[in-house]
Amino acid sequence: MADPSSYRPKPGEIPDSPGVYRFRDEHRRVIYVGKAKSLRQRLSSYFQDVSGLHPRTATMVTTAASVEWTVVGTEVEALQLEYSWIKEYDPRFNVKYRDDKSYPSLAVTMNEEFPRAQVMRGPKRKGVRYFGPYAHAWAIRETVDLLLRVFPVRTCSAGVFKRAAAVGRPCLLGYIDKCSAPCTGRVTPEEHRALAEEFCDFMAGRTGTYLRRLEQRMHEAAEELEYERAGRLRDDIEALKRALEKNAVVLADATDADLFALAEDELEAAVQIFHVRGGRVRGQRGWVTDKVEQVTTAGLVESALQQLYGEERGESVPREVLVPVLPEPAEPIGDWLTERRGSRVSLRVPQRGDKKDLMITVQRNAQQALALHKTKRASDLTTRSRALEEIADALALDSAPLRIECFDISHLQGEDVVASMVVFEDGLARKSEYRRFQIKSFAGQDDVRAMHEVISRRFRRYLREREKTGEWAVEEPDDDAPASSRTDDGRPKRFAYPPQLVVVDGGQPQVAAARRAMDELGIDDVAVCGLAKRLEEVWLPGEDDPVILPRSSEGLYLLQRVRDEAHRFAIRYQRGKRSQSIRRGPLDAVPGLGETRKKALLKHFGSVKRLRAATVEEICEVPGIGRTTAETVAAALAGDSQATPAVNTATGEIVES
Repeated sequence: MADPSSYRPKPGEIPDSPGVYRFRDEHRRVIYVGKAKSLRQRLSSYFQDVSGLHPRTATMVTTAASVEWTVVGTEVEALQLEYSWIKEYDPRFNVKYRDDKSYPSLAVTMNEEFPRAQVMRGPKRKGVRYFGPYAHAWAIRETVDLLLRVFPVRTCSAGVFKRAAAVGRPCLLGYIDKCSAPCTGRVTPEEHRALAEEFCDFMAGRTGTYLRRLEQRMHEAAEELEYERAGRLRDDIEALKRALEKNAVVLADATDADLFALAEDELEAAVQIFHVRGGRVRGQRGWVTDKVEQVTTAGLVESALQQLYGEERGESVPREVLVPVLPEPAEPIGDWLTERRGSRVSLRVPQRGDKKDLMITVQRNAQQALALHKTKRASDLTTRSRALEEIADALALDSAPLRIECFDISHLQGEDVVASMVVFEDGLARKSEYRRFQIKSFAGQDDVRAMHEVISRRFRRYLREREKTGEWAVEEPDDDAPASSRTDDGRPKRFAYPPQLVVVDGGQPQVAAARRAMDELGIDDVAVCGLAKRLEEVWLPGEDDPVILPRSSEGLYLLQRVRDEAHRFAIRYQRGKRSQSIRRGPLDAVPGLGETRKKALLKHFGSVKRLRAATVEEICEVPGIGRTTAETVAAALAGDSQATPAVNTATGEIVES
């Protein structure tokens, strides 16, 4: 652990102005981002006696190895820069709200030629209008089913839409008038888009005007003695009213607001949000977080507002935001919300009336969410801390292993040998840093040799990157390369961060191979252990007897989770490679024949059987196929027809060509 005094800025270096600061660890990784009205006062508070700091703050400043800052003009600029850096660097010590469940939303894909109404989860996409979130997906489907009678917009997938367009017949919804059937040209793209816009307006809360217009049309139809049309309009009005009744009416019709409530203890906090649109509760959302440093309720509210509205703009930000306490200061947050909406946003604490009563309901939900979260073992900060401490004590480590990497080997009877590497930080899976390896240097059932190769490749990359001073430069294609990387200013790099503990799936032989690989590279500051499946024994290098952890140990439970995750990740990769190898056809064995020419051959002849019966001259007629290639193809297929049928080693079945 670093001594904060070793990197403390000199007196007078820190400016007395607004800004944003970053703490980095010894590997130049950003571990904390903060903002301050006065950088000098804020940073000075970190460099007091460590024993007087909050435990999480003390851990952060002793993990850090340097601090840097950027001066900005106003507090609003500091807020914006802090948010962008938190999104970019994903610092481990910043407040991170985690949804206590995945909430579905009703989405209308206005970015498509024919907008589609559907249930959607995950990050929001540009050009898609969202309503919700809802507590359950079935609630969305019930609402949409009622509204389709009046707004028959498309709800089918792209595949169903294309199939219906190809055959010229709509699906069942088109026949029962719950879809306007744009796939068959029953309505034009402009008419269908107008329907989708009306659907969105109704879901956004502009219901009264539309209902009154329908009622007027119903009365006009009755006066003109068009009773069938009047009856349909009457049924449409009833369907819309039933859809509205599914959302509780709690406030005045014109009220658009989000209500925030918090429940907290010394270690964690839960946030609940009710989304009120048109006076009705349209959605509910909940988050939980570990408390970082000595954060106040006002600080938690500010972080929640940043996370919720950081990606939102326009109508997604309501006219009114109600919170239990105001951020300190409140003006920058209010100005930031106003900027994102494009018009004035009222940020305040409700004092009386219906809004105060609804805030009490939101508060009760937050308390229940925190109590439920406490029962979830894997997400409990206290439990995770105890697990890491137990592992450190059992393995005689100097400190708790905040970063654990686990490796597993997978193959099928010695074929398609692969390996996986999973990463856990602070006891939680860090899936963005998972890696997978192909073992190409040999084939066969030699897990020990494969483990030695994988550990060598992983730490060879680490040593190579540690020697670099500039940004990562790609030298040669490497299967170890991840999907994302970080540069030396704190963004994730390939293998730049070493773990405190390496766990291998296996016993003495695998542990010895891993330790030997690290010794050959001069890595002596990373601990190694193995977890054997049979008796869940923990093996250490050079030890004849395993370490036995109690079955009720939180440390053993964490090691099992890490090992099982590595096994799952390896099996998934190995099965994917196996399915690819099973799909290989006879043309794949022809040397020098690429995908383009294979497709050209199959398109010309229609099947491998006809191609096999063709002469060299006939094969030469295919564009792009010369005589030499034609002779190679003919010879390969002739030999293939006399060969033993290919067998799927996974199932024992003959693979047809």
